[in-house]
Amino acid sequence: MSRTATPLKILISGKTGQVAVELQKQLGDVAELIVLGRDELDLSQPEQIRAQVRAHRPDLIINAGAHTAVDLAESEPDLAFAINGTAPGVFAEEAKALGIPLIHYSTDYVFDGSKPGPYTEDDPTGPLGVYGKSKLAGEQAITAVGGQHLILRTSWVYSTHGKNFLLTMQRLLPEKTELRVVADQIGAPTWAGTIARSTRALIERWQAGQAGAWGVYHLTAAGETSWFGFTQAIAEHLTAQGKTCATLEPIPASAYPTPAARPQNSRLDCSRLVREWQVSQPDWRAALNECLTEQR
Repeated sequence: MSRTATPLKILISGKTGQVAVELQKQLGDVAELIVLGRDELDLSQPEQIRAQVRAHRPDLIINAGAHTAVDLAESEPDLAFAINGTAPGVFAEEAKALGIPLIHYSTDYVFDGSKPGPYTEDDPTGPLGVYGKSKLAGEQAITAVGGQHLILRTSWVYSTHGKNFLLTMQRLLPEKTELRVVADQIGAPTWAGTIARSTRALIERWQAGQAGAWGVYHLTAAGETSWFGFTQAIAEHLTAQGKTCATLEPIPASAYPTPAARPQNSRLDCSRLVREWQVSQPDWRAALNECLTEQR
């Protein structure tokens, strides 16, 4: 990223979220960041969004805020759709009015998971629950506005802060003697740090005049595993630290019912991002290793 006399001014929503925290690490030394949390910017209130964007007049907007509680979304659909469905469109309108790009994060949950292979950006969507439907509504709202935008679909996001699968398993594995984990849902665990680095790379290419086409892209770690396989990898790291871990038992998703249905297949084909923007992702195991090294 160019270090000019006037650094790029970037407005980031979702201040304490997994991706926003990593974005601050990646971009803090090369850009002027306006990072807004719920206290300053309630994403369920469109006028707050407009007021903040107009007050700060950024050069780029990154919408890293979302209603990400998948099961809770089933019981509060209005809030989920306000934050995930309406807010992205408002950001897109304000970005277009300023003539600046918008980067927005979406999810594998826009698909129903029935495809046998990895999903491409052109595959038909078919979300199973409120969370996926609300995130798809956000994508559609941005696309309807047009303008310069990147919608980055990712999956199974984890980090060393917030609430996520990694931290849950790091707590449960040493506590329990046995742990049953779903083994028939397949995807790519994606470190928030990977997402932030890729976002920085995309911004750098745009600044250098080497931007690819605007639109929807898939951005996950390379490779694939199940929740069971992800748990095994986490357990290996804990065991290497001398901790005793629970015995793991693979189970089908049907044995672990949740309020919201999950896609069986969450694999996303990320080759378009490589072709258009020359940005590729590390293997999920390599990224997990790096994340856990940072955690220590």
